[in-house]
Amino acid sequence: MAINGFATTEFQLVLLRRMADFNPELVEQAVSRLGSSRAELQEANKRWQAMIRSPRFPHGARRYTAVLGPPQAVLPRPIGDLTCTAQHWVLPLWPDLRFEILLGPAEVGGPLWHEWLVRAPGTPPPVLRTLADLSPWSCVVADLGAAFPPAVPREGSAPTRWQLDFCAPDAAGQPRSCTADFTWGLLQEVRVDPEA
Repeated sequence: MAINGFATTEFQLVLLRRMADFNPELVEQAVSRLGSSRAELQEANKRWQAMIRSPRFPHGARRYTAVLGPPQAVLPRPIGDLTCTAQHWVLPLWPDLRFEILLGPAEVGGPLWHEWLVRAPGTPPPVLRTLADLSPWSCVVADLGAAFPPAVPREGSAPTRWQLDFCAPDAAGQPRSCTADFTWGLLQEVRVDPEA
């Protein structure tokens, strides 16, 4: 299903456009794997921005079903005393991940709370032991948080970005204080605090 010709490939280009600020080489490779060009990436992002600003374009979960079709999975997600709903879509660029939207409880209208890439259910997480294991695109927010507790989440520089402050051993085994930057939930870079 697509709206105005906008479908899975174009949506992946939109995700890649935000990642290009951190890892342009990886993005170029991914665009090529999609059989697309940089011009098509720019056009997809331009169209997406126009669509989400249009009063006629669906909001919330309906935005994603209009573009990606029905979710491949709908899962209950308890958060404290609340029962939320996660909806997942498969994106060919990241077969071990799912694009997830998290909807708040139905009793308050099921508002859209989160939209990002997560580990696919049943897919083993990557082995993350040291900073050397944390290459760009190697993990999602939950993978890093589980590998190096207690990671502390922080807001990123844009709505599609998140950060985690955490401590992990370097190649010599020395613990280092770090900040990881994520775009759409996928790791983009890790910065080591030189003062720590």
